[in-house]
Amino acid sequence: ETECLHSCSSYISKATDTVIQLAQTHKTKPDPNGLVFGTVFTDHMLTIEWSLEEGWQKPHIQPFGNLSIHPGCSALHYAVQLFEGMKAYRGPDNKVRLFRPMINMKRMLKSAHRACLPSFDCAELLECIKKLVEVDQDWVPHSDSASLYIRPTFLGTEPTLGVKKPNKALLFVILGPVGSYFSTGAKPVSLWADSKYIRAWRGGTGDCKMGGNYGASIYAQYEAVDYGCQQVLWLYGDDHQITEVGTMNLFLYWINEKGEEELATPPLDGIILPGVTRQSILELGRKWGEFKVSERYLTMADLRQALEENRVREMFGSGTACVVSPVGRILYQGENLHIPCEGSFSPLASRLLKELTDIQVRHQTHNTLHDIFYRPI
Repeated sequence: ETECLHSCSSYISKATDTVIQLAQTHKTKPDPNGLVFGTVFTDHMLTIEWSLEEGWQKPHIQPFGNLSIHPGCSALHYAVQLFEGMKAYRGPDNKVRLFRPMINMKRMLKSAHRACLPSFDCAELLECIKKLVEVDQDWVPHSDSASLYIRPTFLGTEPTLGVKKPNKALLFVILGPVGSYFSTGAKPVSLWADSKYIRAWRGGTGDCKMGGNYGASIYAQYEAVDYGCQQVLWLYGDDHQITEVGTMNLFLYWINEKGEEELATPPLDGIILPGVTRQSILELGRKWGEFKVSERYLTMADLRQALEENRVREMFGSGTACVVSPVGRILYQGENLHIPCEGSFSPLASRLLKELTDIQVRHQTHNTLHDIFYRPI
């Protein structure tokens, strides 16, 4: 992880300086089988303030509660804001582990640079997050199907309406137990593909995890529901390139134009979010060596032709929240394109989900993926 540390010119206060104030009362922990994503939060949170004059202040772990921010701060008016999404899992040995957290830290640092927010030491921030998870470790579900979601967030908080780099900022982290991301559970999702709306464009912020990318997608999401679909398949360009699905990266498992068995996903060209699960799936596929694994452009014309020629095997989305989610149907130009899917979970998607779950929850690691875990909490 030396690349991240070398790039950090401003340092978060050391995790050893963390001030911990424990909550006097504790919330009742919910049933892990009935969790609705993002609605339940733990007893504590992490906050770290920054100013141009004084730099990073001491990290504080404190009882979960509302933030106090100035009504004129840049996060509220100009979306100078970013976030991350990661998870902690409880293994059969009762130890709690984070899944590839340094990748999240690097991505967060990249987003911070793009948002003109201050740099930080990735390793120190991760140590602070580990301390927070340790304080609230009883909230990590004793379940193979649930985990503790970790949401680091970074805001510009300078109290001025000037459109400029903020001189004050707040980094905070909240936690919450989560189950399945989709209310339908592990079932194939339906997608609405239309070029009417665009999620990201070259030179924009599509490769950063910023709140504005998601807020601007909600309108299209509701239109997709009006068309009887669960998610938006975002297209780009006149040739209707396939990019992402809702809040997920997208994979196509097919026989390509050359007759090769291939697992393909769009390349990281500036409009695709570099997902941690995406990277893990690519590494797993290459480790298996059973089929070609590619980062390449795919268009709706490619997909439609492949479906007509029975060359499509599966399509699925991937992300921290959903892990792996198969696609069953795409509504495109008034036509329902049915994606092959055996039962509720297609074979490769099922295999990848099991492999990732074995690594995340059961801590069954693999020689070429020994870096999957950071360290037990």
